[in-house]
Amino acid sequence: MISISKEKVRIQMKKQGLSTQKELAEHIGISKNQLSMLLSRKYNPIKSNVIKLCEALEVSFEEIAEYEQMGLPIDGVKTIIKQSQDEKINVDAYQRQDFVEVRGIKAKKDYSCVELFAGAGGLALGLEYAGFHSKGLVEIDRYACQTLRKNRPNWNVIEKDIIQVVEEGIRNYIDIPVGELDLLSGGYPCQAFSYAGKKMGLSDARGTMFYYYSQALEQLKPKMFLAENVKGLVNHDGGRTLSLMLKVFSDIGYTVKWHVLSALDYDVAQKRERIAIVGIRNDLVEKYNVSYAFPKPYGYILTLRDVLQNVPKSDGDKYPESKRKVLELVPPGGYWRDLPEDIAKAYMGKSYYSGGGRTGMARRMSWDEPCLTLTCSPAQKQTERCHPDETRPFTVREYARIQSFPDTWEFDGSTSNAYKQIGNAVPVNLAKAIGLSIINVLNQFA
Repeated sequence: MISISKEKVRIQMKKQGLSTQKELAEHIGISKNQLSMLLSRKYNPIKSNVIKLCEALEVSFEEIAEYEQMGLPIDGVKTIIKQSQDEKINVDAYQRQDFVEVRGIKAKKDYSCVELFAGAGGLALGLEYAGFHSKGLVEIDRYACQTLRKNRPNWNVIEKDIIQVVEEGIRNYIDIPVGELDLLSGGYPCQAFSYAGKKMGLSDARGTMFYYYSQALEQLKPKMFLAENVKGLVNHDGGRTLSLMLKVFSDIGYTVKWHVLSALDYDVAQKRERIAIVGIRNDLVEKYNVSYAFPKPYGYILTLRDVLQNVPKSDGDKYPESKRKVLELVPPGGYWRDLPEDIAKAYMGKSYYSGGGRTGMARRMSWDEPCLTLTCSPAQKQTERCHPDETRPFTVREYARIQSFPDTWEFDGSTSNAYKQIGNAVPVNLAKAIGLSIINVLNQFA
């Protein structure tokens, strides 16, 4: 089993200038009782506030995790994973350096797509723009599902836990013959790969979302697949995690390439990087002699001035008065180092003396630059993204514009839930660019 080490958390708290669990809970934005539950040895950290905890402490999950061996059954993709764990491969050999200009690519037909971990639809919408027709989207969050249904009533939204869907067989939910699907897409949650390299990790069917993605891939055997994740996956555990994933995908029967893409290169006014892993089924590679190339950067960069013109009015968070007074003193493009020293010390607390850049604290954006990576909460102290002119966080619709969602895409749920849905999404225009690069290959099969 896996739990969070209280001792490791205390070490990280000290580095952040946090003395008590009450201070930590306030810093994360949860109650002290919720934090106590999070730190309980009986708690499963895959499911809740662990991302907020890691963000507050500025650490990866593995840095505060404890691993305990368990006896677990192995079958199906678990067997492939177990066999692959000790075979570290050279990940550089799988990194694709070829690029293709995608802006002129047109789909020869409507290509079919199934998406796992669909969220609020950033990836799905971008793929739709590229030329894909959704056959099914699996998502467990009810607000995200309501968002998908509200915007695309005809989509087959499967509001279930991916574990249930895979264990029952994904083809019981999606009517498509094995091997006929054009694309399986999705980004398994970041916590999933925190298990990698721990011997028991990726063979734990109930703890690793990567396993369920792999199992769905084996059940559907699509012509191609797309798996996207955070840039940190590249160097996680010395590259062993990515190595294992590439090996598993290869063993299932795919020719695989990966690359870290910057959303800035594809009509997104945001400094956001994601790793994209793309695979083509081996029999198609051999039959058509095809290879995959990632989308070529467009050659220009958008700024907030380009994307935040005439944004529709919408709800948005507000800063507490004490924070607002501090941020009033920060110029566009500035952060806490632009504050008077006494105010900076009071605002930063012990973090003022802990070293490091911490450029996200008391940060005001500038019209003439792209936004920093949006998070699930626009007003957290470590990741502030203050509006260039007004002393407030970006509104929901501004958040959506920065993620390249159209103004017509509505988000269901509360304001805080809308921020979460948008912050977790793949930027729509980045998804479109990747989708067009995949269609460039699928067109050769048509």
